[in-house]
Amino acid sequence: MHNNTERLDLWLSVSQIHSSVNDKLEQALLRQYDISLKEFYVLKFVSSSPCKELRLQQLQEKVGLSQSATSRLVDRMEAPSVGALERHTCTMDRRGIYTKITELGEHKYEQALATVSQVLNEELQGDGTLKELENLIQKLLK
Repeated sequence: MHNNTERLDLWLSVSQIHSSVNDKLEQALLRQYDISLKEFYVLKFVSSSPCKELRLQQLQEKVGLSQSATSRLVDRMEAPSVGALERHTCTMDRRGIYTKITELGEHKYEQALATVSQVLNEELQGDGTLKELENLIQKLLK
């Protein structure tokens, strides 16, 4: 590195690309499915887990929210008006609370996944962003 701020400048460039793509994903998901990017991540993580369920604590760690924020997010997604998740306690450990994806949640996830893939392709391939990101990462690794 040539100076003390070069690596920081590279990192900030990566962060800016990440933020821009996240914003586009958030807008598309809200517009088309009325779900946030965090809600999409919840559906993804729960859908991808064994038995299509996760302990709330595991989900909290994966999504990167506080315990109370995760609980509120899951509450919204369990509400009858959404119906994407169901919560239940562990039969072996009553303190363990799990959330499981419903059939409706699976369907919503599959639809939203197609949109996420489309947005990622457009944003990363369209104007050379993916190549720029690759170059930035290579420079960061030096």
